[in-house]
Formats: sequence, C-alpha cells, structure tokens
Amino acid sequence: MKQQLYPFLSFLRYWLVKEDQFAIQSPFVFDIYNGLLGHLQQSKNEDLEIEEFRKVLLANHETCEIEDFGAGSKKLTTPTRKISSVTKYSTSPRKFSQLYQFFCSKTPALNVFELGTCVGVNTRYLAKATKGTLFTFEGSVALWQKAQEFQKPQNTHYVLGNLKNSLPYILEKNHPVDFALLDANHTYRATFDYFELLLPKIKESSILAIADIHWSKEMNKAWEEIKSHPEVVISLDFFECGILIFDKTLTKSHYILHY
Repeated sequence: MKQQLYPFLSFLRYWLVKEDQFAIQSPFVFDIYNGLLGHLQQSKNEDLEIEEFRKVLLANHETCEIEDFGAGSKKLTTPTRKISSVTKYSTSPRKFSQLYQFFCSKTPALNVFELGTCVGVNTRYLAKATKGTLFTFEGSVALWQKAQEFQKPQNTHYVLGNLKNSLPYILEKNHPVDFALLDANHTYRATFDYFELLLPKIKESSILAIADIHWSKEMNKAWEEIKSHPEVVISLDFFECGILIFDKTLTKSHYILHY
C-alpha cells in the first residue's frame, strides 16, 4: 500500500509548488521551457506513425517472458506479460516522448543513449532528433525483439544485455554523450551508478533525462542526490521525469515546472 501511495503524495507535493512560465526568473530556463511548450504545439500533427506503432502494440495481446533486472513493475508482477499491458503501463505518454525528443534536439545529438528500450516507443521519438547514432539498451530478449519490428529506425543500434556489462563497453567506444535518457532498473543504486558512468563522458552541451524520478522513495533519493551533484548546473523537475543541464556559464538552480 505504501508503495502505491508514495507517487500520489509526491504528485501532491509537486502540484503545490510547480511553476509556470510566468514565475521563471532565469532567462535561459524561460526560453527553453517556452521552447518545449512551442514544440508540443508545433508537433501535434507530427510523428503520428509512431503513435500508430503504439496502437498496434496496445492491440497486441501476445504474451512473452520478460527478464527484469531492476525494481520491476507495480502493475505487472509476473514475468509472463502481454505486449499490450507492457505498452500500457511501461511506456511514456506521447507528451513525455516529445519532451525527451525536444531536449535531445537541444544538443548536438551525435551520440544519443537510451537506457531502457522497452517496446521502442521513446526510441522512435529520439531517433527523429538524433543527428548521429542512437544506442538503445534493453535487458529483455522479448522486448528487444519486439522493439525492432515495423521498420526500425536506421540510425539506431539496439543493444541487448545487462546494462552493467553493455553500457561501459558501448560508452568506451562512443563518446562524448550528447543526450541520454535513463529509464531502466528504477532502483536508487542502479540509477546513481548509470549517472556516474555517464558523467565522465558528457560535456557542457550535454543533457541527461531521468524518467520516473518520483516513482518510489528510492528513485526520489537518487534524483535528489543527482541534481545536487556539483557538475549539475540546472535541474528541471517535470514530475514524470527530471532534466539535467551542465552548462557552466549558467547559474546553478532547480525548477519544478508545470507540464
């Protein structure tokens, strides 16, 4: 019960303190936040083929065995899961897929990393913003295979295996990391470890996104410690995810933003 109640209480706290564009004092954050809202409006009729892909997955009641290396799912508690259920409960809503796409587009986007492919919805949104190569990592064979169906993006490498082994290997050969989405495992230790692995491979123009920062006490703890790290200059809390910016020309600050 406490595990289910925690996100609700977190959202209540977020709702009470979140700011809109009229309360933002930083010119940089004001511009990037309004740019995000503008991106949402301008993209209403774009990437609709990805949403068709999502619909196909939502209608797919095929069952598969999911290897889960992390905290697991609150809704799906057995290894045997329907593709439709995985898509419904474990993929980002369209507006957050667009948010990740937007922030990816604000970087050089030559080396883009997605930790946690799932069924590949966010993958396709990120691929549209990637100017070089997108590396997407998945531990489950069934999900890794499913994500590559229906004309997979040509600029994307789908990496199978436990992130503890696959991420350091790929990082060593492909850096600096321009944008990374951390959406795997969902434990404090793993999330912080991924951040520490990525940190030496980023530069001031890089942006990191962390999904589900208030999903659990562990994830909230990881977010609080990561956003306080000396290398992080600006952190943006959108409740469903957090954004980290490393540009040293800016003033260190944290914003909780309506979205």
